[in-house]
Order: sequence, then C-alpha cells, then structure tokens
Amino acid sequence: MAATSCLTSGIRTLTVTSRIVQEQGLSEYAKVSNLSVPFNRGSVNISHSLGAVSNTKGYTRKQLFVRASTNGHSNGASSEANGATASPPSTEAALILIRHGESLWNQKNLFTGCVDVPLSQRGVDEALEAGRRICDIPVDIIYTSALIRAQMTAMLAMTQHRKKKVPTVLHNESDRATEWSTIFSEETKEETIPVITAWELNERMYGELQGLNKKETADKYGDDQVKVWRRSYDIPPPNGESLAMCAERAVKYFSEQVEPQLAAGKNVLISAHGNSLRSIIMYLDKLTSQEVIELELSTGIPMLYVVKKGKFLRRGSPTGPSVQGVYALTRSLAAYRDQLDRAV
Repeated sequence: MAATSCLTSGIRTLTVTSRIVQEQGLSEYAKVSNLSVPFNRGSVNISHSLGAVSNTKGYTRKQLFVRASTNGHSNGASSEANGATASPPSTEAALILIRHGESLWNQKNLFTGCVDVPLSQRGVDEALEAGRRICDIPVDIIYTSALIRAQMTAMLAMTQHRKKKVPTVLHNESDRATEWSTIFSEETKEETIPVITAWELNERMYGELQGLNKKETADKYGDDQVKVWRRSYDIPPPNGESLAMCAERAVKYFSEQVEPQLAAGKNVLISAHGNSLRSIIMYLDKLTSQEVIELELSTGIPMLYVVKKGKFLRRGSPTGPSVQGVYALTRSLAAYRDQLDRAV
C-alpha cells in the first residue's frame, strides 16, 4: 500500500514537472516566434523567418511534448487505434498560406497576372519543398485560385504529406459536373481532401501589362511609372486591377467561405498568388495600405497561422520535419506530429 502511494505520488510529481517544462518552453518560444522574428515588411524575403532556430531553451521535442500516457491527456489530439489522428480539436485550427512556385513566365520576367501559366521546373521543386515543410500539419480542405500554377503547387505539396490523403477537385459548375465527379465509397472519401477552386483568389489582373517583359516595360515607361503600377495600393495598371480591387474580392471570399471552415475547426490550406495572399495577410494582421505594399512573399514558402477563439495567431514558416524543435507549431499541432511519428 505504501509502495503504491509512493508510486502514485511520483507520477503526480512527474506530471507537474512535465507540464512546467512544457509551458515554460512554449512560453519562451512564443517570445521568439511572435515578437523577435516577425515576418518582413520590406526587401528581405520571408523565407528565412525561422530557418535558423533549432531548439527552445535546449529542450528537445520529446521533452517539450510529453506523451499522452504521462498525464492522461491527449494534448489536444484524439487517439486512434493506429496511433494517428485526423486533426487537432475544433478549438484550434491551422491555416497555411502558400504562394505558388515559380511559373514559366516568372522565369522569363514577364507580367503574368491572370494569364494561366504552369510552373517551371524550379516552381515544381519549390512546391515539393513546401509540401515537405507542411507534411506534419493537418489539412482538411484546400482552396486554390482558378489558375493552374496555384493548383499545381497545392497538388504537388500534398504528395509530400505524411497522411497520404488524395486531394480531389470539387466540380460544382453544373449539376452534371457534380454528379459525374461523385465518389460512392465512404471509405475512399475518408482518404481524400476536397479542393475548391475560386477565381476570387486569382492574382490581380495586370491589364495591358500582361505578357510584357518587365524590364522592357520599365525602359519604355520609366521605372517610376512601372513602380506605381506594381506597388501602389489603389492605382491600377492600364485596364487592370489595383491591389485594393484585388483585396476587395480576395478578402470577401476569405471571410465568407474560408473563415467559417476555420471556425468549425477545419484545417485549411490556401494556395494562391502574391497579391491575393498579401490582401488576406493584410486582413489577418491588420496591416495598413502602406505596410501591405511593402510586404514581400517568396514563392513556395508556406506561412502558418493558428486560429484560436476567433483570433489569427501568426506562427511563421514551418521548417520541415527533419530538424528537432518546436518552431511554428503549437502544442496541439506538435502532438499531431508526434502521433504521426508513432504510427510509422
């Protein structure tokens, strides 16, 4: 009896100690990820925001995220017979934003806008690397623009995800399209991720600049004029869209279609474009019109937000599963990753 009491006391002490380590480690990490390393609003690319971090106060991932069996809690992720879990609880949801990889017209230095151009080989590689960075983060639904470069990026990225679910494009443009693309196996449905395409997430339309070489256009009209067309908030290029016009449609779609999914606890991936994603980030982070025009987004670099209690918390860029540390993950997302590890 005394031995049992002693053992019980020891387990309780271990549980309390683990929780303290866990909370202190996450608290210190939060200072690094949210305060010391904000994503850039200038010429420095966003891709290096968290790339140099390897540990939090010297704690390893196993020290920071104790197993569920230690204290009887799942750390926000449900257990299944095979050790894997579908997603964190509905109180927290992940939002991943990815600007498509380099396109063939990016490679040629041409204004692309809404012209539907595929990825270059470099863009394919960037999409695959983006997938490796997010392979441990749950994805329940995918939104892409109507343009092939964004769709290719999402599809290629998901080939790297450890859950190996198959992204399937939902076709609802007509009753026939919906009927013909119906999946009749419930088991198969469970192994798919719905993909919704929306023109509202397209790149801004560059009007009469589309297809023109950027350098030649600057030589013809002058650097200052081209900079106004490209970087002002509310001045469009000839017969094109301004960033303000792009933001109006992109943010409206996000708030009406994507936010309800996040509020329901669904984990969302959006694969889109520099200007449509800048518009959404402006909305999420409450940037001014001046701040958003200075914001640079690298191609193929995912950005992670966590939605908790109606608030969007920017976590930075996931660095990939091969490096030990917390990085951009919350406790629930790290528990999801650990359960994937145990399922192997």
